[in-house]
Amino acid sequence: MSLFVIAASALLAVWSSPATAELVRHDKSWSPDTALYATAANITIDCQSRYSVLLNGTSPGPALYLEEGKTTWIRVYNEIPDQNITVHWHGLTARVAPYSDGTPQASQWPIAPGHFFDYEIHPEVGEAGTYFYHSHVGFQTITAAGPLIVNSCEPEPYQYDEDIILFQQDYYNKTDATIEKGLIANPFVWSGETNAILLNGQSGKAQTDNATDPSCLPHIIKVEPERTYRLRFIGQQVISLVTLGIEGHDNLTIIEADGSTTKKAHTGHLQVAPGQRFSVLFKTKSAEELKKSNRTDFWIQYENRDRPANVSGYALLSYHTAVGGYNQSNSTSTIVLPETKPITLPQDVANWLEYSLTPYETTSNPFPPASAVNRTVVITVQQKVNGTTEWAQNGNIWKESNITYPYLTEIYKRGQEAIPNYEAAIANYGWDPKTLAYPAKIGEIIDIVWENNNGPSGGWDIHPFHAHGRHFWDLGSGNGTYNATANNAKLDKLYQEDGWTPAVRDTTMQYRYAEKGVPNTTAGWRAWRVNVSEPGVWMMHCHIIAHMIMGMQTAWVFGDEAQITSKVPQPYVAGYLDFGGSAYGNASYDPLVNHYFG
Repeated sequence: MSLFVIAASALLAVWSSPATAELVRHDKSWSPDTALYATAANITIDCQSRYSVLLNGTSPGPALYLEEGKTTWIRVYNEIPDQNITVHWHGLTARVAPYSDGTPQASQWPIAPGHFFDYEIHPEVGEAGTYFYHSHVGFQTITAAGPLIVNSCEPEPYQYDEDIILFQQDYYNKTDATIEKGLIANPFVWSGETNAILLNGQSGKAQTDNATDPSCLPHIIKVEPERTYRLRFIGQQVISLVTLGIEGHDNLTIIEADGSTTKKAHTGHLQVAPGQRFSVLFKTKSAEELKKSNRTDFWIQYENRDRPANVSGYALLSYHTAVGGYNQSNSTSTIVLPETKPITLPQDVANWLEYSLTPYETTSNPFPPASAVNRTVVITVQQKVNGTTEWAQNGNIWKESNITYPYLTEIYKRGQEAIPNYEAAIANYGWDPKTLAYPAKIGEIIDIVWENNNGPSGGWDIHPFHAHGRHFWDLGSGNGTYNATANNAKLDKLYQEDGWTPAVRDTTMQYRYAEKGVPNTTAGWRAWRVNVSEPGVWMMHCHIIAHMIMGMQTAWVFGDEAQITSKVPQPYVAGYLDFGGSAYGNASYDPLVNHYFG
């Protein structure tokens, strides 16, 4: 392992329950389980060249596979000469070391050019599912991202023959730097709408005779008859709410949402917002059915919703058959796009599977009743326009420039003084005016309600809100403003009827119920129930990346100074507290790293 080891025998009071802290010199005698290399280069996307941040030279990056109950070390090298980077393990925040969440100015310092950082991840048993990783710096995430799958160490509740990853992204023909500059400029310059929606890196907007590169052709998904596939849809879009259907196949059964196994939910089409993931069981047609239809190829059609510009694309479900003497060769060597759309996908998005998804089992993580809720924090999101255009949450606009040091490092350095004042926050819509963060006490049960205000323009937008840290129970959504009494009664009724309880999620949609209205009107809400159990600093934010850059982020501090710092005491945390500290390595320095999970 290492020649340099310091061990501490004190038991750490921490939700992940590591028994010891241990400093290990990550020299040549130590090696990570896998590595990601961040670079920037011109690549071809949607048959166009774009200067992009890449992980291991591709977009999307390679699929990573982790195991339940096992610690995995992932080294991230920053080989971009002029940009910092971090990597966030989307959906697995509560299963990483405290300084490994990848949130700059919240939980860690970014990785400087020419440096590397070793991330430690430990999914617990029961957390098998679909996740992804992405940069959490600026607009890099549009290309710097890839799938992350946690495999189960026990037999899974649903059986299938094979799984297929379907990774969704947006494409802009502007560079990250151009987009970021405009979003914070005075006068403000909007990023514009996406130029394409990608499925496994292909836009599906061109056909064989006019595609200059495979990147704008439909992605081909090869299947066999009479098999059950698990389709893992990963929403890594930066703006698009995507609706998707498969021609001639409306037998889709959802079995997982955001890494949590659910009871079966049947649907004819899928809807995936930025940050969301769904696993779908999909049974293919029989050879006889294919013979009767005289075809082996079926279109997968996907479109965006609730944006000013309509963007769509195609993939192709392609059967390979040789059953009962029937043998039809695949016809996808030449791809011709359909002249008319083969599927009519619904325009309405606000009612898709609302109050439908429910956990597969609830004994390990029971849903707290309304009587257990200590308080409710209502967060009204609204645009502020003054030359610049920004997003405020209860009047608080997130700006990294306002945060000199990451919250977590400040708590280690300044102690309780750096913890948001709870009483001041209660008197100020949930956030402390001094630290600009939302505090919560360990043991609290909090209902967090996101309400949608249309601001001075009078136009509403949609927002996929994502929580770092422990996943929440999704209490639902609706038009108007939140009525806790009415919604709790609805939840109680569903429970009484068939034992239904809300699904456990990490990303859910705040919808709009009209395009425009009287300015500064609040209409539309999404509610969560949060068990405050993991001490630390956790971000909650919109996962439309332009909105994040414009300020739609909130920082939450769970616990007091003693609870947070006891997770990793001194001297084991020292190398993480300064930019380029001793926990960060480079070509001439081997980092001194804390082994949090042992």
